[in-house]
Amino acid sequence: MSRGMVAIVPAYNEADRLAGTLRSLTIWLEPKSIFVVDDGSDDGTGEIARRTGTRLLRLETNQGKAHAVTAGVAATQEPYLLFVDADLGTSAWATVRLLEPVVRGEADMVVASWRKAGRRGGFGLVKWFAQWWIRRLTGQRLTSPLSGQRALRREVWEAFRGCDGFGFEVALTLDVLRAGYKVSEMPLELKHRETGRTWQGFRHRGRQFGHILRAFWERRDLL
Repeated sequence: MSRGMVAIVPAYNEADRLAGTLRSLTIWLEPKSIFVVDDGSDDGTGEIARRTGTRLLRLETNQGKAHAVTAGVAATQEPYLLFVDADLGTSAWATVRLLEPVVRGEADMVVASWRKAGRRGGFGLVKWFAQWWIRRLTGQRLTSPLSGQRALRREVWEAFRGCDGFGFEVALTLDVLRAGYKVSEMPLELKHRETGRTWQGFRHRGRQFGHILRAFWERRDLL
């Protein structure tokens, strides 16, 4: 199934979960159809990717997810792109299903929709904020606007205007919809590391909220 497809996996200090994610992806994809972008990790993340036989791009310093994904796209040539978070572990294989509607021409970008976060998740305020503004600016309601699991054609990626940090998913969604492409969602059973209702978790979501605000501000012309 991997001909013409590449799974881009941005990873920063994911040594504890990356191996499981890559093994899971190889259920459907050949190792050479998986491209890991090591975003300046210092825990051996890159070595794990190298041992599994996947392609690897090592960034010298941590520059954030948006930059890592952009670097991965630039370093590959396949016409169909799949973005996969490094912390999905054994559930990662399900993301390959996102490619099917794109290859069939039924959608230009397909986003994995997640089940509602459990007690270990946050309160959903950042997600609600992103949902509300995306709907207001584009007319489309997404249940999982922050989902990093996405499949799209390379030409659709060209609509992305760029951004910094954790605003990547929202910025990409806005740019793709603004360009007139069709975006759909697909429910998948996925598991990842939840930041939880801890100080570290709230700090992470605070940074995420700030980066999303910046992404909206940079696209204020949509108003």
